[in-house]
Amino acid sequence: MQLHPIELRVLGSLIEKEIATPENYPLSLNALVNACNQRSSRDPVLDLTEEEVRQALHSLEDQSLVTPVRDSRVPKYEHRVRTVLNLRRDETAILCLLLLRGPQTPGELRSRADRLYTFDDLGAVISTLERLASRPSPEAGQPSTNETTGPLTVLLPRQPGSREARYAHLLGPLPDISFAPPENSHKATEHDRIDASGTTLRLSQLEAEVSLLTAAVQELQTRVDQLQSKVQTGAQTGESS
Repeated sequence: MQLHPIELRVLGSLIEKEIATPENYPLSLNALVNACNQRSSRDPVLDLTEEEVRQALHSLEDQSLVTPVRDSRVPKYEHRVRTVLNLRRDETAILCLLLLRGPQTPGELRSRADRLYTFDDLGAVISTLERLASRPSPEAGQPSTNETTGPLTVLLPRQPGSREARYAHLLGPLPDISFAPPENSHKATEHDRIDASGTTLRLSQLEAEVSLLTAAVQELQTRVDQLQSKVQTGAQTGESS
């Protein structure tokens, strides 16, 4: 699933408002535009038009991620991401924050999640991120289901000068990770910056591929274990007879 940045902002805004202000949910088009263009809790801050948000809604409707509600004079919209992606409450909160504010560390996610979900500690955040990153992918040639939608988060390479690595969502393109030298370090040359940026981007792509391969291996191991169990059961039944 590769959503456009505007579609990601629309989806994230709908999720946030459903959890944080349920009394004002579903959202009308005007309310949704305001939510998308909100100056706080958004990175980057956008200035979308009604037409841009309307087109994003149509695209999300086609993917069954958004549905219109027509029980009032003004059409309103609600998301269906929990149903389509089979998400738990903690997973929905984490995904919402990543959609609205881009890649973040587990510590940042925990401190910003209070309005959406209360995590007991940092370990609970990391556990949720890893669970989202290890979701199984559909088998080759088979359509995805809400149990096999593939990984939804990925751990990005730690940037120079940063103490913690950041996580990103996989509902859209991987972020363009630019090289930023540590504070008080010597000034990098233009050639160094280009090389480091390219290396970091390749590493981020490899991280995403490793996550997908890990999920596939886990799925294969589960099937092997199930097959061995059936064989052992059959052997025991034959001996008893």
